[in-house]
Amino acid sequence: MINLKAGRIALSALLLLLSVLAKYGPTVTHYVLQHEYNSQLRKDREKVISDRHDALFNDPAAPTAGNPNGDHHIAVFLDCNDPQRRAVDRTIQQALKRDPELKVYYIPYSSTRPGSKFAARAVLAASKQGKFEAFHHGLMATGLRLSGSDILDIARDEGLDVERLKRDMKDPGIVNTVKHHSALAKKLSIHGGPAVVVGKRVVSGAANIHYLDRYLANERKKDRRPTGSPTSAF
Repeated sequence: MINLKAGRIALSALLLLLSVLAKYGPTVTHYVLQHEYNSQLRKDREKVISDRHDALFNDPAAPTAGNPNGDHHIAVFLDCNDPQRRAVDRTIQQALKRDPELKVYYIPYSSTRPGSKFAARAVLAASKQGKFEAFHHGLMATGLRLSGSDILDIARDEGLDVERLKRDMKDPGIVNTVKHHSALAKKLSIHGGPAVVVGKRVVSGAANIHYLDRYLANERKKDRRPTGSPTSAF
């Protein structure tokens, strides 16, 4: 009975809000509803980041860059066949140069984009040869969408054993890791584009990631709070 009453109250409140917004026209209505959506999205993402912290920042299958013992951690969700990847990688590399305490966890995931799953598996397979960094930079050197043969050509150019790479790409561990990464991306409402998890925030899209230094600076400020203050996940 209580739940039924609560539902009726919520429905009445929603109808009242919509009736009020209707008086201000579609532009204001869209703005308010979008604000509500973004607010809920932010809360949902914060919960996922908190619940899946180890999957983001302590995944032994995730390739890493930067300071292995660094105190500042970010997770980069990367569709390795995304045309935005070159611009995003440039921003990440700049952040690594500026912050000696930064450790980056790369989370290759598969979107609906053609070649995305192939590229994600190839990146993880390259790590098994100790060649992640070279192969990663080879993939990031172009913003073009790559076919499977293009990806293997890059692997060959970067000195990888391509036959071993192709075998490792079929390894159940790598296949499952890509599935887990893709499921985590979905939980965070990351759909087919680059995104960076900084603290409890998800920064999506190359245009926003371009300002990564600002987000990192904000997290450092939180990290320097007096003893006893709530600490950041950063």
